[in-house]
Amino acid sequence: MENKALKTQDSLFLKLTEALKKELSLEKGKEKIIGIKFQKSGEDWNLEELKVQDPEEDITRELSETKRQLKAVKKRLKAAEQQLVKQEKLASLGLLTAGIAHEIKNPLNFITNFSDLSVEYLVEIEELLQDHKHLKEIKDAFALIRDIKTNLGKIHDHGHRAEGIVRSMLLHSRGGNGHYDPVDLNALLKEYVNLAFHGMRANKNPINVEINLDLDPNLGKVTVNAESFSRVILNLCKNAFDAMREKAGSPSAPDDYRPKLKVSSFTENKKAVITVEDNGPGVPDELKNKILTPFFTTKKGAEGTGLGLSISKEILQEHKALLSIDSKEGEFTRFRIELSQKL
Repeated sequence: MENKALKTQDSLFLKLTEALKKELSLEKGKEKIIGIKFQKSGEDWNLEELKVQDPEEDITRELSETKRQLKAVKKRLKAAEQQLVKQEKLASLGLLTAGIAHEIKNPLNFITNFSDLSVEYLVEIEELLQDHKHLKEIKDAFALIRDIKTNLGKIHDHGHRAEGIVRSMLLHSRGGNGHYDPVDLNALLKEYVNLAFHGMRANKNPINVEINLDLDPNLGKVTVNAESFSRVILNLCKNAFDAMREKAGSPSAPDDYRPKLKVSSFTENKKAVITVEDNGPGVPDELKNKILTPFFTTKKGAEGTGLGLSISKEILQEHKALLSIDSKEGEFTRFRIELSQKL
């Protein structure tokens, strides 16, 4: 009778255990109760929890740590990207500054020379007017006065030119004012191709380049942000100069190789189009789709950031303009800018 009662009791506890297993599969901190068992010690029954480390908790913890690390890496990459963009902007500004340093010498030389000449004329006038009895001397004095007026006009013009060059540099260094205004596109191309050339010549490893400007005189004005758009022209010219320098220094370059840059403007489908073409080494077909992507560069070591062309593409996208590339390896590379504005 006692054995039967014990069996009944054991059966009851077994059923209770199974029922509790279903109810107690709960997380408890970093552990999980997966069941219970009863141990009989003499006449007493002890309840013992069966615990195990929760694998899901471990995975969640690892994922959280990985996510934290990825955020930190992303933050460092963002900072590095901003630094590279800043370096690319400084490189562009350096090229512009070197070109400006060369270009600004011309108007300043005119200002100096005409100023010195005007002073000499004034001295002569003073001497002539000391004795104004002779009509011929008076006529000579008036002739000198006319020359002085001409010189002062030239001083004013060249001083204004120097002021414009400095203003252009300052606007470029500040990243522009964000304003879109009607601009003489041909004049802008002439100025910044010239600045890019003299900037290249003033830096290390200069090369001689034959520049051909084929600009449509009927193009007229186009609405652009002159400061940011000029940066595109600088970047495209710099890219062309670098490519032609590479080819000129290559052992495989023809003996009669002469670097040539051709910049054209024309109208197509009532839209303004600009092309910048060099006779450098060209771009292999497999790289044409990569060359406009950020951080892609074919330059060795730390010579390039791989941002010049991608920044140019972004600037043109802000202008709703298209930038495309056509190239034949070993012969030429031609960048084409198509502005969206109808003329």
